Amino acid sequence: MKKLLFSLVLALGATLAFTACKDDDDDPKNIVEVASANTDLSTLVAAVQRAGLVEALSGTDKITVFAPTNAAFASLLTSLGLTKLEDVPVDVLKNILLNHVVSGEVRSTALATGYVETLLPFGTTSSYLNNYVDLTSGVKIGGSSVTTADVNASNGVVHIIDKVIVPPTVVNQALNNPNFSILVAALTRADLGVDYVTLLSGTGPFTVFAPTNAAFTALLAELGFADLNAIPAATLNAVLQYHVVNGANVLSTQLTNQQVVTTFGGSTFKVDLTGGAKIVDGQNRISNIIATDVQGSNGVVHAIDKVILP
Repeated sequence: MKKLLFSLVLALGATLAFTACKDDDDDPKNIVEVASANTDLSTLVAAVQRAGLVEALSGTDKITVFAPTNAAFASLLTSLGLTKLEDVPVDVLKNILLNHVVSGEVRSTALATGYVETLLPFGTTSSYLNNYVDLTSGVKIGGSSVTTADVNASNGVVHIIDKVIVPPTVVNQALNNPNFSILVAALTRADLGVDYVTLLSGTGPFTVFAPTNAAFTALLAELGFADLNAIPAATLNAVLQYHVVNGANVLSTQLTNQQVVTTFGGSTFKVDLTGGAKIVDGQNRISNIIATDVQGSNGVVHAIDKVILP
């Protein structure tokens, strides 16, 4: 009798264990629950709660969350000169968090080098900020690295990252994309007398027509300069300011054929939309707009394949 009772108890225990496992499979955790179960994401969970985003990240719509670790948040607070999460204004915190969320379930195998659109809108517009994904060495997004990919959730997927992705300015958009490294070098040349990084990190909004590395290489050959440092400071200043429009966030849909655009330096160029979007510069040279609407927190970037000249 004792052996029979013992066998029944074991059988019942096995049945209950199987049922519990089945229930877990039938009721998988949503993204907030997945984060709550990971002790290394406790600051993220606290941030989501403080920003009032628990419901938004627990719904049925599929989303992808790039989840910063506790150490990543600690580094952010240090960089901001703050001691605790509660010191970050709620609206700022909400914007930071939305900059980590992408619509749809995007697994690591579906990521490609280029831009992804976040759920953070630019002001009150329908344009959403972008982050640059770089797959040349591991998986990087917005300057952070993915340390754990493809954590499943009922409403999407989580990728754990080692750095909080602050909403990128137009400067950050250039810094995060290696295709703009020569542009960054030009903007930061020490002898120009203009702090372009500080200037373009300001309120704006700015529209930047950003030449690729190939565009700058072609310019050096065209002008007969050995390298970027050989270009006179006055010339380089005039060229750089010719690529910036101040006081406007001009999306590609707002460009019109034969539109005359006044640049930061006061010169103008013309937009030509026949056969694709192009810029006709002050020397009647033509540059193609090859990537559009890279939205930043203080403006938008459009990539061009030739440096334009006033």
